[in-house]
Amino acid sequence: MSHHIVELRDVFFNYPDGTETLRGISFRITHGESVGIVGANGAGKSTLLLQMNGYLRPSGGTITIGDLQLSRQSRKEIRKKVGLVFQNPDDQLFMPTVFDDVAFGPLNLGLEPGKVRERVDTALAIVGCLGLKDKPPHHLSSGQKSAVAIASVIAMQPDILVMDEPASSLDPRGRRQLIHLLRDFRHTKIIASHDLDFILDVCERCIVIKEGRVMADGRTGEILSDRTLLEANHLELPLSMQKPGLNHSRGGNMDDLKKLEHLIGHWKEHNSEHAETYRDWAKKADSLGRKELSDILLEIADKTLGLEKLFEKASGLCR
Repeated sequence: MSHHIVELRDVFFNYPDGTETLRGISFRITHGESVGIVGANGAGKSTLLLQMNGYLRPSGGTITIGDLQLSRQSRKEIRKKVGLVFQNPDDQLFMPTVFDDVAFGPLNLGLEPGKVRERVDTALAIVGCLGLKDKPPHHLSSGQKSAVAIASVIAMQPDILVMDEPASSLDPRGRRQLIHLLRDFRHTKIIASHDLDFILDVCERCIVIKEGRVMADGRTGEILSDRTLLEANHLELPLSMQKPGLNHSRGGNMDDLKKLEHLIGHWKEHNSEHAETYRDWAKKADSLGRKELSDILLEIADKTLGLEKLFEKASGLCR
């Protein structure tokens, strides 16, 4: 599907003060790909994403979305295809109520009021915020604002979803819900984040940028397990791939405890998913006449769910 393709060719971008932020970026993303953009602060991640639907236009090179090359004339049409979730949700929420914010995009597409209400309710339900639709955005928590900002883009039903640090304001439950949401979104996804564990969970492909240049592009698991590559680009291994590294001579330090708390949260997030997988395979084993195997898998699932309280207790003891 050509309308889902994103292609950058030798893209440069300079801010008005002369700061050169992108220096010859080139890559091609095809239909259905889930791509993580990672890099240290100042690498150019946010600037890169803002190019993709014309909020910023390149100083040099070309950007093509589907069959359209980005220009002043094509920008409006491209924004129908590319939905952008900003890093700061306050940049995206400006209407009197949550409903109005989520409805803003569909109304500008020219949809009938009934269809707009349907899209708003569906998008808010997906992010778990349907009950907030009559509230003013400035009364929401940071996590709720982030969820509503995501809903405002989902309501547009874009072919390509572009997100800048989408999990940065979310609590563990909200983060887990976002991971499920993105896994279910079958179109093209491009996500910039410092949370490398989040990128591991959501993206099959990863692009590393440094000082406005592409330094690596490949399978996420391979890229994010390459310690030498990551360190050369001022990044660290995802916490889920790091060894404990405790300083036994002094009994460890506070940074170790923070890492451990993050890891415990990561393990807990996936615990219920694992239990559900065991249950699914138990059903398959039972359908094949392997009753004993099915019963064992169900027992494993139950014991896995029983770890939830232990994870919570362990996380609390890290603080």
